[in-house]
Amino acid sequence: MKFRCERDALTEAIGIAGRAVGSSSGSVGLSGIQATLNGDRLELTGSDLDLTISAQIQVSGQSDGRVVIPAKLAESIVKSLPPGAVNCSAEDEELLIAAGRSEFSIRLISANEFPTVAEADEQFIELPADALVEAFKQVVTAASTDDSRPVLTGVYASAEADGLRLVATDSYRLAMRDIAGAAEVLHEGASVLIPGRALSELGRLLSRGDSVRMHLGEQEARFEVPGARLSTRLLEGTFPNYRGLIPEHHPNVLTVDRSTLLEALKRVSLLARDNTPVRLEMSAEGLKLAAIAQDVGSAQDVVEANYSGTPLTIAFNPQFLREGLEVAPGEEVALNTIDELKPALLRSSVAPDFLYLLMPVRVS
Repeated sequence: MKFRCERDALTEAIGIAGRAVGSSSGSVGLSGIQATLNGDRLELTGSDLDLTISAQIQVSGQSDGRVVIPAKLAESIVKSLPPGAVNCSAEDEELLIAAGRSEFSIRLISANEFPTVAEADEQFIELPADALVEAFKQVVTAASTDDSRPVLTGVYASAEADGLRLVATDSYRLAMRDIAGAAEVLHEGASVLIPGRALSELGRLLSRGDSVRMHLGEQEARFEVPGARLSTRLLEGTFPNYRGLIPEHHPNVLTVDRSTLLEALKRVSLLARDNTPVRLEMSAEGLKLAAIAQDVGSAQDVVEANYSGTPLTIAFNPQFLREGLEVAPGEEVALNTIDELKPALLRSSVAPDFLYLLMPVRVS
Protein backbone atom coordinates (compact mmCIF):
# COMPACT_ATOMS: atom_id res chain seq x y z
CA MET A 1 0.00 0.00 0.00
CA LYS A 2 1.31 3.42 -0.95
CA PHE A 3 -0.32 6.85 -1.07
CA ARG A 4 0.20 10.60 -0.64
CA CYS A 5 -2.19 13.01 1.08
CA GLU A 6 -2.44 16.22 3.08
CA ARG A 7 -1.46 16.04 6.74
CA ASP A 8 -4.58 17.79 8.05
CA ALA A 9 -6.96 15.46 6.18
CA LEU A 10 -5.10 12.39 7.41
CA THR A 11 -4.99 13.69 10.98
CA GLU A 12 -8.74 14.30 11.00
CA ALA A 13 -9.54 10.88 9.53
CA ILE A 14 -7.31 9.04 12.02
CA GLY A 15 -8.88 11.01 14.87
CA ILE A 16 -12.41 10.10 13.74
CA ALA A 17 -11.69 6.39 13.38
CA GLY A 18 -9.64 6.38 16.59
CA ARG A 19 -12.64 7.36 18.70
CA ALA A 20 -13.92 3.79 18.40
CA VAL A 21 -10.61 2.15 19.27
CA GLY A 22 -10.75 0.11 22.48
CA SER A 23 -8.60 1.66 25.21
CA SER A 24 -8.39 -1.38 27.48
CA SER A 25 -9.72 -4.28 25.43
CA GLY A 26 -6.62 -6.44 25.90
CA SER A 27 -6.66 -7.22 22.17
CA VAL A 28 -3.76 -5.99 20.03
CA GLY A 29 -5.99 -5.91 16.97
CA LEU A 30 -8.51 -3.62 18.63
CA SER A 31 -5.77 -1.13 19.51
CA GLY A 32 -5.25 -0.48 15.82
CA ILE A 33 -6.91 1.29 12.91
CA GLN A 34 -7.48 -0.58 9.69
CA ALA A 35 -6.35 1.38 6.64
CA THR A 36 -7.77 0.24 3.30
CA LEU A 37 -6.63 1.88 0.06
CA ASN A 38 -8.65 1.39 -3.12
CA GLY A 39 -7.55 3.66 -5.94
CA ASP A 40 -7.61 7.20 -4.57
CA ARG A 41 -9.96 6.36 -1.70
CA LEU A 42 -8.49 5.68 1.73
CA GLU A 43 -10.77 4.32 4.44
CA LEU A 44 -9.66 4.26 8.08
CA THR A 45 -11.66 2.12 10.52
CA GLY A 46 -11.51 1.76 14.30
CA SER A 47 -13.54 -0.68 16.38
CA ASP A 48 -13.96 -2.07 19.89
CA LEU A 49 -16.49 -4.68 18.62
CA ASP A 50 -19.44 -2.75 20.08
CA LEU A 51 -18.74 0.48 18.20
CA THR A 52 -17.17 0.85 14.74
CA ILE A 53 -16.33 4.18 13.08
CA SER A 54 -14.92 4.64 9.58
CA ALA A 55 -13.63 7.78 7.87
CA GLN A 56 -12.98 8.11 4.15
CA ILE A 57 -10.69 10.62 2.43
CA GLN A 58 -9.37 11.22 -1.08
CA VAL A 59 -5.64 10.62 -1.53
CA SER A 60 -3.21 10.16 -4.35
CA GLY A 61 -3.02 6.38 -4.39
CA GLN A 62 -0.14 4.48 -5.96
CA SER A 63 -0.77 0.88 -4.89
CA ASP A 64 -3.81 -0.61 -3.15
CA GLY A 65 -3.69 -2.56 0.05
CA ARG A 66 -4.97 -3.13 3.57
CA VAL A 67 -2.97 -2.81 6.79
CA VAL A 68 -3.63 -2.24 10.49
CA ILE A 69 -1.68 0.57 12.14
CA PRO A 70 -1.23 1.34 15.88
CA ALA A 71 -3.92 3.98 16.44
CA LYS A 72 -2.44 6.23 19.13
CA LEU A 73 1.11 6.14 17.81
CA ALA A 74 0.06 6.85 14.23
CA GLU A 75 -2.13 9.76 15.32
CA SER A 76 0.68 11.27 17.43
CA ILE A 77 3.16 10.97 14.59
CA VAL A 78 0.92 12.48 11.91
CA LYS A 79 -0.07 15.37 14.22
CA SER A 80 3.61 16.17 14.79
CA LEU A 81 4.44 16.43 11.09
CA PRO A 82 4.85 19.81 9.37
CA PRO A 83 1.86 21.06 7.32
CA GLY A 84 1.67 19.82 3.75
CA ALA A 85 1.95 16.50 1.96
CA VAL A 86 2.52 13.20 3.78
CA ASN A 87 3.83 10.08 2.04
CA CYS A 88 2.85 6.68 3.46
CA SER A 89 3.90 3.24 2.30
CA ALA A 90 3.57 -0.21 3.87
CA GLU A 91 6.37 -2.71 3.28
CA ASP A 92 7.57 -5.82 5.14
CA GLU A 93 5.24 -5.38 8.12
CA GLU A 94 6.24 -1.74 8.56
CA LEU A 95 4.56 1.54 7.75
CA LEU A 96 6.82 4.31 6.50
CA ILE A 97 5.58 7.87 7.13
CA ALA A 98 7.49 10.80 5.64
CA ALA A 99 6.86 14.55 5.42
CA GLY A 100 9.44 17.27 4.78
CA ARG A 101 12.62 16.14 6.51
CA SER A 102 10.79 13.86 8.96
CA GLU A 103 10.66 10.10 8.53
CA PHE A 104 9.09 7.43 10.74
CA SER A 105 8.92 3.66 10.55
CA ILE A 106 6.40 1.83 12.77
CA ARG A 107 5.54 -1.84 13.08
CA LEU A 108 2.16 -2.89 11.70
CA ILE A 109 -0.41 -5.00 13.53
CA SER A 110 -1.41 -8.28 11.92
CA ALA A 111 -4.48 -7.69 9.75
CA ASN A 112 -5.88 -11.05 10.91
CA GLU A 113 -6.30 -9.66 14.43
CA PHE A 114 -8.63 -6.87 13.31
CA PRO A 115 -12.38 -7.70 13.38
CA THR A 116 -14.20 -8.24 10.11
CA VAL A 117 -16.22 -5.18 9.12
CA ALA A 118 -19.36 -6.20 7.21
CA GLU A 119 -20.46 -4.17 4.21
CA ALA A 120 -23.77 -2.38 4.65
CA ASP A 121 -26.56 -3.67 2.43
CA GLU A 122 -29.56 -2.59 4.47
CA GLN A 123 -32.30 -0.16 3.57
CA PHE A 124 -31.57 3.32 4.89
CA ILE A 125 -33.78 6.34 5.43
CA GLU A 126 -32.38 9.85 5.05
CA LEU A 127 -33.02 12.56 7.64
CA PRO A 128 -31.80 16.15 8.15
CA ALA A 129 -28.59 15.98 10.16
CA ASP A 130 -29.25 19.07 12.28
CA ALA A 131 -32.64 17.75 13.45
CA LEU A 132 -31.12 14.42 14.42
CA VAL A 133 -28.22 16.11 16.24
CA GLU A 134 -30.66 18.14 18.33
CA ALA A 135 -32.87 15.14 19.10
CA PHE A 136 -30.06 12.84 20.18
CA LYS A 137 -28.43 15.60 22.24
CA GLN A 138 -31.68 16.28 24.06
CA VAL A 139 -32.15 12.69 25.22
CA VAL A 140 -28.65 11.21 25.60
CA THR A 141 -27.91 13.61 28.45
CA ALA A 142 -30.37 11.63 30.61
CA ALA A 143 -28.83 8.23 29.87
CA SER A 144 -26.93 6.54 32.69
CA THR A 145 -23.16 6.11 32.65
CA ASP A 146 -23.29 3.26 35.17
CA ASP A 147 -22.38 0.05 33.32
CA SER A 148 -23.83 -2.06 36.13
CA ARG A 149 -27.25 -1.25 34.62
CA PRO A 150 -26.50 -1.47 30.89
CA VAL A 151 -30.12 -1.02 29.79
CA LEU A 152 -30.15 2.49 31.25
CA THR A 153 -26.95 3.47 29.39
CA GLY A 154 -28.88 3.35 26.11
CA VAL A 155 -31.44 5.44 24.29
CA TYR A 156 -34.73 3.65 23.68
CA ALA A 157 -36.00 4.23 20.13
CA SER A 158 -39.53 3.10 19.27
CA ALA A 159 -41.87 3.48 16.33
CA GLU A 160 -44.80 5.77 17.06
CA ALA A 161 -47.79 6.60 14.88
CA ASP A 162 -46.30 9.82 13.54
CA GLY A 163 -42.55 9.13 13.78
CA LEU A 164 -39.72 7.92 15.96
CA ARG A 165 -39.64 8.37 19.74
CA LEU A 166 -36.37 8.60 21.67
CA VAL A 167 -36.28 8.08 25.45
CA ALA A 168 -33.44 7.89 27.98
CA THR A 169 -33.38 7.70 31.77
CA ASP A 170 -30.89 7.08 34.57
CA SER A 171 -33.79 6.60 37.05
CA TYR A 172 -33.34 10.13 38.46
CA ARG A 173 -34.45 11.96 35.33
CA LEU A 174 -35.92 11.13 31.94
CA ALA A 175 -35.74 12.84 28.57
CA MET A 176 -38.09 12.17 25.66
CA ARG A 177 -38.14 13.52 22.13
CA ASP A 178 -40.35 12.67 19.15
CA ILE A 179 -39.01 12.96 15.61
CA ALA A 180 -41.79 13.43 13.08
CA GLY A 181 -41.47 11.80 9.68
CA ALA A 182 -39.05 9.07 10.78
CA ALA A 183 -41.54 6.25 11.26
CA GLU A 184 -40.08 4.23 8.37
CA VAL A 185 -36.86 3.54 10.24
CA LEU A 186 -38.63 0.92 12.42
CA HIS A 187 -41.54 -1.41 11.80
CA GLU A 188 -44.77 -0.61 13.61
CA GLY A 189 -44.51 -1.61 17.25
CA ALA A 190 -40.76 -2.23 17.03
CA SER A 191 -38.15 -0.76 19.36
CA VAL A 192 -34.37 -0.88 19.86
CA LEU A 193 -31.84 0.23 22.48
CA ILE A 194 -28.99 2.29 21.06
CA PRO A 195 -25.89 2.72 23.28
CA GLY A 196 -25.63 6.28 24.56
CA ARG A 197 -21.88 6.32 23.88
CA ALA A 198 -22.49 5.63 20.19
CA LEU A 199 -24.96 8.51 19.92
CA SER A 200 -22.52 10.87 21.64
CA GLU A 201 -19.89 9.97 19.04
CA LEU A 202 -22.47 10.27 16.27
CA GLY A 203 -23.20 13.84 17.29
CA ARG A 204 -19.62 14.75 16.42
CA LEU A 205 -19.90 13.17 12.97
CA LEU A 206 -23.23 14.70 12.01
CA SER A 207 -21.68 18.15 11.63
CA ARG A 208 -19.98 16.85 8.47
CA GLY A 209 -23.13 16.94 6.31
CA ASP A 210 -26.65 18.26 5.84
CA SER A 211 -28.25 14.83 5.98
CA VAL A 212 -27.66 11.43 7.55
CA ARG A 213 -28.60 7.95 6.34
CA MET A 214 -29.90 5.80 9.20
CA HIS A 215 -30.72 2.12 9.60
CA LEU A 216 -31.97 0.48 12.79
CA GLY A 217 -31.77 -3.31 12.55
CA GLU A 218 -32.42 -6.12 15.00
CA GLN A 219 -28.83 -6.25 16.29
CA GLU A 220 -27.08 -3.19 14.91
CA ALA A 221 -27.65 0.48 14.12
CA ARG A 222 -25.85 2.21 11.24
CA PHE A 223 -25.43 5.87 10.40
CA GLU A 224 -23.73 7.36 7.35
CA VAL A 225 -22.71 10.95 6.58
CA PRO A 226 -20.41 12.22 3.83
CA GLY A 227 -16.93 10.86 4.51
CA ALA A 228 -17.81 8.88 7.65
CA ARG A 229 -19.79 5.89 8.85
CA LEU A 230 -20.73 4.67 12.35
CA SER A 231 -22.21 1.33 13.35
CA THR A 232 -22.99 0.09 16.83
CA ARG A 233 -24.18 -3.13 18.40
CA LEU A 234 -27.58 -2.64 20.02
CA LEU A 235 -28.11 -3.24 23.72
CA GLU A 236 -30.14 -6.17 24.98
CA GLY A 237 -32.70 -6.00 27.76
CA THR A 238 -36.08 -4.52 28.64
CA PHE A 239 -36.34 -0.75 28.94
CA PRO A 240 -38.43 0.53 31.89
CA ASN A 241 -42.09 1.37 31.31
CA TYR A 242 -41.41 5.08 30.99
CA ARG A 243 -45.03 5.97 30.15
CA GLY A 244 -46.10 5.16 33.70
CA LEU A 245 -43.49 7.58 35.07
CA ILE A 246 -44.90 10.67 33.36
CA PRO A 247 -47.68 12.37 35.39
CA GLU A 248 -50.74 13.32 33.35
CA HIS A 249 -51.70 16.34 35.45
CA HIS A 250 -49.67 19.12 37.06
CA PRO A 251 -51.56 21.79 39.04
CA ASN A 252 -48.55 24.11 39.33
CA VAL A 253 -46.87 25.75 36.34
CA LEU A 254 -43.83 28.04 36.42
CA THR A 255 -43.05 29.85 33.14
CA VAL A 256 -39.63 31.48 32.91
CA ASP A 257 -36.99 32.66 30.47
CA ARG A 258 -34.71 29.69 29.93
CA SER A 259 -31.36 31.50 29.71
CA THR A 260 -32.17 33.72 32.73
CA LEU A 261 -32.98 30.71 34.87
CA LEU A 262 -29.92 28.85 33.61
CA GLU A 263 -27.56 31.69 34.53
CA ALA A 264 -29.12 32.08 37.99
CA LEU A 265 -28.84 28.34 38.55
CA LYS A 266 -25.15 28.38 37.61
CA ARG A 267 -24.50 31.17 40.13
CA VAL A 268 -26.33 29.50 42.98
CA SER A 269 -24.71 26.15 42.14
CA LEU A 270 -21.33 27.58 43.11
CA LEU A 271 -22.41 26.84 46.68
CA ALA A 272 -24.17 23.58 45.81
CA ARG A 273 -21.21 21.28 46.38
CA ASP A 274 -21.09 17.60 47.33
CA ASN A 275 -24.58 16.88 46.01
CA THR A 276 -26.13 19.86 47.77
CA PRO A 277 -29.58 20.40 46.19
CA VAL A 278 -30.83 23.73 44.90
CA ARG A 279 -34.19 24.83 46.26
CA LEU A 280 -36.74 26.53 44.01
CA GLU A 281 -39.25 28.65 45.91
CA MET A 282 -42.16 29.35 43.55
CA SER A 283 -45.01 31.75 44.22
CA ALA A 284 -47.06 34.49 42.58
CA GLU A 285 -44.16 36.88 43.29
CA GLY A 286 -41.82 34.85 41.06
CA LEU A 287 -38.97 32.41 41.66
CA LYS A 288 -36.20 32.32 44.24
CA LEU A 289 -33.30 29.88 44.02
CA ALA A 290 -31.32 28.97 47.12
CA ALA A 291 -28.50 26.64 48.13
CA ILE A 292 -27.13 26.00 51.61
CA ALA A 293 -23.82 24.19 52.01
CA GLN A 294 -22.94 23.09 55.53
CA ASP A 295 -19.78 24.81 56.83
CA VAL A 296 -19.37 26.65 53.49
CA GLY A 297 -22.12 29.21 53.16
CA SER A 298 -25.33 29.93 51.27
CA ALA A 299 -26.48 31.57 48.05
CA GLN A 300 -29.76 32.81 46.65
CA ASP A 301 -30.96 34.45 43.47
CA VAL A 302 -34.31 35.87 42.38
CA VAL A 303 -35.70 35.41 38.87
CA GLU A 304 -38.74 37.01 37.31
CA ALA A 305 -41.27 34.34 36.37
CA ASN A 306 -44.97 33.69 35.98
CA TYR A 307 -46.42 31.13 38.36
CA SER A 308 -49.88 29.64 38.68
CA GLY A 309 -50.74 27.23 41.46
CA THR A 310 -50.10 26.72 45.15
CA PRO A 311 -46.87 28.26 46.53
CA LEU A 312 -44.29 25.50 46.51
CA THR A 313 -40.65 24.90 47.47
CA ILE A 314 -39.05 22.02 45.61
CA ALA A 315 -35.40 20.93 45.43
CA PHE A 316 -33.42 19.38 42.59
CA ASN A 317 -29.96 18.07 41.85
CA PRO A 318 -28.46 21.23 40.28
CA GLN A 319 -26.54 19.31 37.60
CA PHE A 320 -29.61 17.44 36.41
CA LEU A 321 -31.69 20.62 36.30
CA ARG A 322 -28.94 22.50 34.47
CA GLU A 323 -28.53 19.77 31.85
CA GLY A 324 -32.26 19.76 31.22
CA LEU A 325 -32.31 23.53 30.73
CA GLU A 326 -29.30 23.35 28.40
CA VAL A 327 -30.99 20.95 25.97
CA ALA A 328 -34.52 22.40 26.16
CA PRO A 329 -35.36 24.22 22.90
CA GLY A 330 -36.71 27.75 22.72
CA GLU A 331 -36.31 30.88 24.82
CA GLU A 332 -39.01 30.07 27.37
CA VAL A 333 -39.61 26.93 29.44
CA ALA A 334 -42.35 25.73 31.76
CA LEU A 335 -41.67 23.75 34.94
CA ASN A 336 -44.74 21.69 35.78
CA THR A 337 -45.00 20.39 39.36
CA ILE A 338 -47.41 18.54 41.65
CA ASP A 339 -45.70 18.77 45.04
CA GLU A 340 -42.21 18.67 46.55
CA LEU A 341 -41.86 14.87 46.19
CA LYS A 342 -43.47 13.95 42.86
CA PRO A 343 -41.77 14.12 39.45
CA ALA A 344 -41.61 17.51 37.75
CA LEU A 345 -41.74 18.10 34.00
CA LEU A 346 -39.63 20.63 32.13
CA ARG A 347 -41.16 21.56 28.78
CA SER A 348 -40.57 24.07 26.04
CA SER A 349 -43.28 26.47 24.93
CA VAL A 350 -42.24 26.05 21.28
CA ALA A 351 -41.50 22.30 21.14
CA PRO A 352 -44.29 20.03 22.42
CA ASP A 353 -42.33 17.02 21.10
CA PHE A 354 -39.75 17.38 23.93
CA LEU A 355 -40.03 16.78 27.67
CA TYR A 356 -37.58 16.36 30.52
CA LEU A 357 -38.76 14.65 33.72
CA LEU A 358 -36.87 15.33 36.93
CA MET A 359 -37.17 13.66 40.32
CA PRO A 360 -37.06 16.10 43.27
CA VAL A 361 -34.56 15.76 46.11
CA ARG A 362 -35.99 15.40 49.60
CA VAL A 363 -34.74 18.18 51.92
CA SER A 364 -35.48 18.98 55.53
